[in-house]
Amino acid sequence: MRIGIFGGSFDPVHCEHIRLAESAVKTLALDKLIVMPVASPPHKKGKELAPDRHRLELCKIAFACVPNAEVSDYEITKGGTSYTYLTCRHFREIYKEAELFWLVGTDMLRDFPTWKNPEDILSNATLAVCARDEKEGWAQKELSGFTRRFGKEFVLIGYNGAPVSSTQVRVLAGAGMRLTPLVTEETEAYIRENKLYAIENAEKALALEKPARVAHSLRVAFVAAKRAVSLGVSERKAILASLFHDCAKNLESGSPLLKGFVPPAKWGEIPREVTHQFAGAYLAEHAFGVTDGEVLDAIRFHTSGKAGMSALGKLIFLADMIEPNRSYEGVEKLRELFEKKNPALPKEAGLDECLEEALRQTVAFLEGKGEWVYPLTKEAYEYYKNLRNE
Repeated sequence: MRIGIFGGSFDPVHCEHIRLAESAVKTLALDKLIVMPVASPPHKKGKELAPDRHRLELCKIAFACVPNAEVSDYEITKGGTSYTYLTCRHFREIYKEAELFWLVGTDMLRDFPTWKNPEDILSNATLAVCARDEKEGWAQKELSGFTRRFGKEFVLIGYNGAPVSSTQVRVLAGAGMRLTPLVTEETEAYIRENKLYAIENAEKALALEKPARVAHSLRVAFVAAKRAVSLGVSERKAILASLFHDCAKNLESGSPLLKGFVPPAKWGEIPREVTHQFAGAYLAEHAFGVTDGEVLDAIRFHTSGKAGMSALGKLIFLADMIEPNRSYEGVEKLRELFEKKNPALPKEAGLDECLEEALRQTVAFLEGKGEWVYPLTKEAYEYYKNLRNE
């Protein structure tokens, strides 16, 4: 008997999960494919998952079309951190004579040496790997390193998946956008009916923006959400702040929505590119009911920056500067620093080098054009430069 085990957060399950499962059943000639939502993924500690019952139901809906697939609640019922080596031991006990395969994408394959007891996993199951938007020749390179490290080979699933992620789905759901074709229509209907990942009034706030600005806000949210958990930042707060950060960008100063708003100085005394951050924080609070002070501050200073920003504030400031459509001199350096992690430093301190460089570039750009640099930006640059020197 040939059995595949497909574990994951499935938060939510998307169409690439389904295609991977279909390809695994066909390529590996599986008699059974066990789809198993995790309780608490060890590689995503601190991440807030949708309730277990909803992720289980979404899996049942999505994988109903996959031959030989069944959804297991083993890890959810067991609770605690879901370690793969323990799950492999469990299913080896049940299926003593079966050939077991553990399904992973290439992103998980590259992380596999960091998993808890990887040799134990391989003593009970063979890794079955699905490419995720990979270039030709990737398999030979990865297989060589894997064999040297573990003395065993992995097998290939005949499918090269598109770069779709559950994070994208959560961002779109939070913004009130259509989720198909990233998920099935049935999955989208369930998510909307149960208000999973919904962010109150985000759709209304985005309606104030021009289409190009809406697309920008979604890209900022995706960049911020992907990095949030590794910084100890709530992904939901990161998405919330991102979706509202430019809500006042296309408003005139006389808009009725800004009645009662008092800027920190006369509108003409604040650079045009800075004014919308203060107006945006006011609008988010007074028109759309955002009450979280940290989120409001992240919106309030996302363009100018300030000294002593919170981890969320740093994240939104930088995500705004490096989202994929940004193309200015120096942006690639910022993207590299943004992804850099230093385990010797506190989580959010890993962003400080990137933040200092971003502020340096901003000051240099404005001064090079002979334009006035907003005082908060200069203060922020000096603050993070001194922080590094200390």
